[in-house]
Amino acid sequence: MSTVQQEVDERTNLTASNKFELLLFRLGGDSNGEQNELYGINVFKIREIVAMPPVTPIAESAPYMMGVVNLRGEILPVIDLPGLIGCSPTTGLNILLVTEFARTTQCFAVEAVDEIVRLDWSQVRPSAGSYADNTVTSIARLNDEVHGTRLVQVLDVETIVQKFVPGKETPSAHASTDIRLPPGAVILAADDSAIARTIIQKGLDEMGLPYIMTKSGKEAWEKLQELATEADKENKTLREKVALVLTDLEMPEMDGFTLTRQIKTSNRYNSLPVLIHSSLSGSANEAHVKSAGANAYVAKFSPVELAEKIRQIL
Repeated sequence: MSTVQQEVDERTNLTASNKFELLLFRLGGDSNGEQNELYGINVFKIREIVAMPPVTPIAESAPYMMGVVNLRGEILPVIDLPGLIGCSPTTGLNILLVTEFARTTQCFAVEAVDEIVRLDWSQVRPSAGSYADNTVTSIARLNDEVHGTRLVQVLDVETIVQKFVPGKETPSAHASTDIRLPPGAVILAADDSAIARTIIQKGLDEMGLPYIMTKSGKEAWEKLQELATEADKENKTLREKVALVLTDLEMPEMDGFTLTRQIKTSNRYNSLPVLIHSSLSGSANEAHVKSAGANAYVAKFSPVELAEKIRQIL
């Protein structure tokens, strides 16, 4: 059986070169049964994949909620993913993806699982923001000799769960406001999920903390370089411009592990504290975060815990 340390080592080796694994699956075609596109979820969020068990409908359930399933004594909600995205399965809902992230466990019903592929985050680009009501966070480009070039829509499952799973509404940030940054300093935040950015912004606003929000590690890194240049011109230290870097892990182009390592291995930036704010919870991920050099880690979504971590670091 794989130990926590083995999991940490495997994930460290994978992300050391800005790579990740994506589970590919299909939801069906359009209303005419055509365009059966590929969709993807980061493997780190998948707990298990099972054949579709009996689903118990729940009265007055939310849209696209099929009901609940009993998996080894655990009652879990089931989301009709094709219905939510707007696809029509041609062979039915045959597979259940059991996922764990952001302190939640839930199931997604899909038509078929395709394969697991290993990608570099540079192969992934942010979506234009208009896909399926922001349920697609990025587009991955696959190149192989058998299938040629394929595009995969990477789903923003955090947004889906916050919108459609009962009891998972966007939490309120009842956070203390006794945190103070140096005058003129900001928190530089990075997250590719639309709902995550909304929650982070709400929490930081309620704490009265100024921030700059970016959508990827690459965008955050470029902004950090700009702020460092501004600090030099103003004869200020970088800490007078940036109090803290708050970053997600899974992001297109450059992930949070790579962003953290670039900050912590640079003489110019390594004085900056880095706080990882990720939906990839669990002891293996927390240990993995420490291996990247981050100052602290907090799992999504708890604005109160986020505020406490920021207070501890600053």
